[in-house]
Amino acid sequence: MMGPPGSGKGTCARIISKIYGIPHITTGDLLREVASEETERGRMVRGYMERGELVPDEIVIGIMEERLSRPDCEGGFVLDGFPRNLGQAEALDRILEGKGVSLTHVLNLVVGDDVIISRLSLRRSCPRCGAVYHLKNNPPRRDEVCDECGAKLVQRSDDREEIVRHRLEVYEEKTRPLLERYRRAGLVREMSGDLPIDEIPEAVRRVLESG
Repeated sequence: MMGPPGSGKGTCARIISKIYGIPHITTGDLLREVASEETERGRMVRGYMERGELVPDEIVIGIMEERLSRPDCEGGFVLDGFPRNLGQAEALDRILEGKGVSLTHVLNLVVGDDVIISRLSLRRSCPRCGAVYHLKNNPPRRDEVCDECGAKLVQRSDDREEIVRHRLEVYEEKTRPLLERYRRAGLVREMSGDLPIDEIPEAVRRVLESG
């Protein structure tokens, strides 16, 4: 999955996971899982996350390699949040080559900046389990309370408009080379990230199964 912040990658990836019966693997979930461990690596990852710093590529790549070696990935998987740069993409190629498999699609969600800014202002996240909601398009059953664990939802500080605009600029700068790499390989499929949630399953099937 590729697309700018707030484009709906997580929602789309969960739908793909359900349609095709494959695991939805997110970098954020993996890092939170490792950070909860009382190991040297867990404490290291927890430290980076608590300081708001990016976890180094070599750690992220190692964690991802372990996850992709689990039995539930043998029939396929959808990646959300990885790779984020060319170094991670090259590492993913090595991991997949070692498993005797390769990427089949890179689904890029296309959304205008104004839509993203409006969307993120209504996004809420669970600080405990990481679930993400949208107060208009994908609201929790109880106002501002996580369906999964009952924690109070919060608005991320980086969902403010000026921060979002900066994040979009950084995404464009960092991601353009990665997207071009996958375009040259003929893997990129594009889909609108501004669809109603009930239209996403049909759109996903149309895009991914169109040859």
